[in-house]
Amino acid sequence: MPLRWLAVPALVLAVAGSALAAGCPPLYSGSLTRLHAKDSIDLCQRFAGKPLVVVNTASFCGFAPQFKGLEALYQRYKGQGLEMLGVPSNDFKQESGDGAETAKVCYVNYGVTFTMTEMQKVRGPDAVHLFKILAEQSSSPKWNFYKYVVDRQGKVIGNFSSLTKPDNPEFIRAVEQALASRP
Repeated sequence: MPLRWLAVPALVLAVAGSALAAGCPPLYSGSLTRLHAKDSIDLCQRFAGKPLVVVNTASFCGFAPQFKGLEALYQRYKGQGLEMLGVPSNDFKQESGDGAETAKVCYVNYGVTFTMTEMQKVRGPDAVHLFKILAEQSSSPKWNFYKYVVDRQGKVIGNFSSLTKPDNPEFIRAVEQALASRP
């Protein structure tokens, strides 16, 4: 009889866990390793139901000063629930292969506090799942610092070129639209 009582809570937890996984948008399937750390970011657990900006980055790109503007945008809206995910990539041959060097550029040189991952492929058949889904919903990154604004349902509501600065009014409107979206 005691075993039956132990099985009921386990069954409830299993059903709840699978319901959570089933309710997660395809964009958030999987996990990515945090920059210069050993832990992983469970994309569903971390970002599902939240407005999100995703940007592919490169430490040695001429657009790297956008880190400052992205951080300012994150600071401005994080209290309203905005999440930001920076994904370093060497797809355009402007990122270090050394996570420690990339971390120094992001965290020390530019003061980034938003979530950053280890280097990933963001274009083509070898792209990580996140960027495959972003491309399906909009387009693949054309260059470094290509920005995606994602609503609370995990749908891209805007994508912006490297030339679009983080203080661009159209970009900010898309972020505010994502913030206003319903889960």
